[in-house]
Amino acid sequence: MRIDIISVLPDLLMSPLDHSIVKRAKDKGLVEVFIHNLRDYALDRNNRVDDYAFGFGAGMVLQIEPIDRLITQLKSEREYDEVIYTSPDGERFNQKMANNLSLCKNIIILCGHYKGVDQRVRDHFISKEISIGDFVLTGGELVAAMITDSMVRLLPGAIGDEQSALSDSFQDNLLAPPVYTRPANYKGWEVPAILLSGHERKIYEWEMEQAMERTKTLRPDLLNE
Repeated sequence: MRIDIISVLPDLLMSPLDHSIVKRAKDKGLVEVFIHNLRDYALDRNNRVDDYAFGFGAGMVLQIEPIDRLITQLKSEREYDEVIYTSPDGERFNQKMANNLSLCKNIIILCGHYKGVDQRVRDHFISKEISIGDFVLTGGELVAAMITDSMVRLLPGAIGDEQSALSDSFQDNLLAPPVYTRPANYKGWEVPAILLSGHERKIYEWEMEQAMERTKTLRPDLLNE
């Protein structure tokens, strides 16, 4: 997999994409992540990539020309499965979307900034718009890092135990059951006896019951999807 991230704040992406599972996946050659500074494609010597919005609205808008230059260059070198734009009014990101995106070969993620991008970028270059919630961030860099992490951890070989990813919350529209580790008894707080029984089928049934109960209580909306 190759992920190209377009940003006006590239340094903000360096740390989250160079640790843990993403770093191990990069080291193993499972994924390539390239961060592109949009200012390198600016048209003036001041590397300006934003301008005032037409009309009377406040705030700056990312210009179409630098974005066009960069995306067109990338597309001339390879085909992309998706060109994603991070935006508060995009489709809500979830585990199902992460699963689908993890199957892609090449992806571009354009990080939103300021008041957004010229609408013509969204009309002519973007194939998918993604939001992580009903709130606004300064820019889409942290969103891009989250999307990248959620995709990369699903790649075969990215984590030591691939079954672990398959049992995460939301994979089956259920929250994960509670988990415990040693010691089995701490200050009188005991691990459920079923988990110490060694009976695989009964443990599985208990975990499913717990997952269902937690989902009904905490996220009943998931059961309607």
